[in-house]
Amino acid sequence: MLTRPRTLLATRACGLLRRFRRDEGGALIIFGLVMFLLITMMGGFAIDLMRYEEKRTHLQNSLDRCVLMATSLTNSLDPEAVVVDCMDRSGLAGEVENIQVQQGLNFKNVQAQGTVPTNPIFMHMIGIDEFDARGLSAAEQRISNVEIVLVLDVSGSMSGAKIDNLRMAASEFVETLLAEDDEDRYTISIVPYNAQVNLGATLRGKYNATHLHGVADVNCLEIPASAYATVGISRTLALPMAAFADVTSGTIGGTSYTAHTDTSYATMNANAPFCRNNPANIVRLPSNDIDQLQAQINALTAGGNTSITLGMKWGVTLIEPGARAMFTELVADGAIPAKFAGRPFDWGDEEAMKVIVLMTDGEHVAHNKTNDAVKTGASPIWRSTGDNHYSILHTTRPAPNQYWVPHRNEWRAAPWDSGSGATQQTWQSIWAAQRQTWVAWQLYARALGTTNATRNTAYSNAMNMFQSQYASVSTMNTQLQQSCTLAKNNGVIVYGIAFEAPTNGQTQISQCASSASHYFDAQGLEIQTAFRTIASNISQLKLTQ
Repeated sequence: MLTRPRTLLATRACGLLRRFRRDEGGALIIFGLVMFLLITMMGGFAIDLMRYEEKRTHLQNSLDRCVLMATSLTNSLDPEAVVVDCMDRSGLAGEVENIQVQQGLNFKNVQAQGTVPTNPIFMHMIGIDEFDARGLSAAEQRISNVEIVLVLDVSGSMSGAKIDNLRMAASEFVETLLAEDDEDRYTISIVPYNAQVNLGATLRGKYNATHLHGVADVNCLEIPASAYATVGISRTLALPMAAFADVTSGTIGGTSYTAHTDTSYATMNANAPFCRNNPANIVRLPSNDIDQLQAQINALTAGGNTSITLGMKWGVTLIEPGARAMFTELVADGAIPAKFAGRPFDWGDEEAMKVIVLMTDGEHVAHNKTNDAVKTGASPIWRSTGDNHYSILHTTRPAPNQYWVPHRNEWRAAPWDSGSGATQQTWQSIWAAQRQTWVAWQLYARALGTTNATRNTAYSNAMNMFQSQYASVSTMNTQLQQSCTLAKNNGVIVYGIAFEAPTNGQTQISQCASSASHYFDAQGLEIQTAFRTIASNISQLKLTQ
C-alpha cells in the first residue's frame, strides 16, 4: 500500500524536470536575442561615436588652422573675416561661432568656437537626439623686441613754449615705454634735427667722412641725392662734412674797410652755421636708460632751419638691418650696451617691431652749403702773426704785387706781416673766424673791382665759389617721401606729428605716416596727447616672452 504513492511522486518529479528542461531552452533563446540587440546597439553607438570624433577632429583642426591664419601679425585683413572665410573653405560654413579678437600694435589674439551636428543614427534608441561636436581654438602672436627712433625737430621755430612742450611729451613717452621693460626688449634712439643732423664724434667716425674740419661737437655729414634710393646710408660712400661756417650773415659793401673784428658785420656768428657745436643736440644711440634719454631730451635746444628729410634719413639708417655691423662695433666700443648686440633686427623678423616717430613744427627750408673745394685745405689768405690782419694772394694780378691788404687798401709783393711774419690760413680756420660775406667783399670784391658793377660781380663770383644750394624745397620733399616709402615698405611703422606746422609741413608728415591713424595734428599741449597715444599703441599689453 505504501509503494504506490512513492511511485506516483517519482513520476511527477521526472515530468517537472523534463518541463524545466524545455523551459530553460526557451530562456536561452530570449537571452540570446537580448544579447544580440545589445551588441547591435553598442556597435551602432560606436559608429555614432566614430562619426562624432571624425567631425570633431575636422572641426578642431580647421579651427586651429583658421585661427592661426587670422592671428598672424603679417595678415592685414580683418581677423574675423579670415576665420569665417577659412572655415568656409574647409566645408564648415556657418559652423563657426563666437569669434573674439583682441589686437594692438604689437599683438593679436584670436579665439573661435564651432559646433557641428553629427545627427546620430543609433543613439535615438536611448533618447539622445542631438550629439554635437564642439571645438574651441585660440592663438596669440606678440612682438617681443621693439626698436624706436624719435626724429625730433629742434629748429629755431621750436624755441620757447614749443620746445618745452616737446621735452615734456617726449620725456613722458620714454618713461611710459621703458618703466616696465624688465627684459631689455625696448631701445630708443633720438635724432634731433634742424638744417642738419649732428651725429656726434662716435657715430660720425663710423662713416667715410671727408673734408674733416676738426671742430669739436660739429659732426654733420652731407648726404648725396643718390643715397636716397636706398634704405640706409653706405659706410663706404664718401660723405663730406658740413663746414662750420657762417653762410648767411650779411656784411657792409662799398669801398671802405670793415674791420675783421667787427662783430656785427665781419666775425663768424656762432649761431649761424647749419651744423652747430652743440653737444646737447647730437644723435643718441639705442638705449633703454630712462635717465640718460630724458636728460638728453630735456637738454634739447632750438635753432636753425628745418630739414625734415635729413632727420628722417638718419632715423631710418639707425633702424635698418644694414647698420648691424656698425652696431656691433659700437657695442665693442662701449657706445651701445652689450645687451643690445644683434640689433637692428632683420626686416620681417616676427619677433621685432620697428617704429619711427617723426615730428616737426615747420616745413622744409632750402639753405646753402659751403662748397667742398673751399671747406678744408690751404686757402690763398694769410694772417699776420703780429696784428692779425689779413692779406690775400690773387694770382690773376700781374707780378710782383699780387697780395691785397684790405685794411691798408693796397697791393703788396708779400703777405702783410706787420713785422712779425704771416701764416697761410686753411679754409676751415677762415670760416671759424669770419663770415663768408665779409671775406667775399673785403678780400675779393674790393680787391678785384674798380667800379660798383665790377665789385658786385667779383662779390657774386666769390660767393658762388664759397657756397651753393644744398637742395631745393621740392627736392627735399621728394627725398623725404623716398625715405618714408622705403621704411614703410620694409615694415617700419611711421608715426607723424605735425606740431603747429604750416600746411606743407602737415602734408609732408601726413604722407610719411603709415596711415591716417598714425598721423597727429597737434596744437600746444596736444603734443603730449599724441606721444601718449603712440606709447599706448606700442605697449598695449605687457610683453609675454
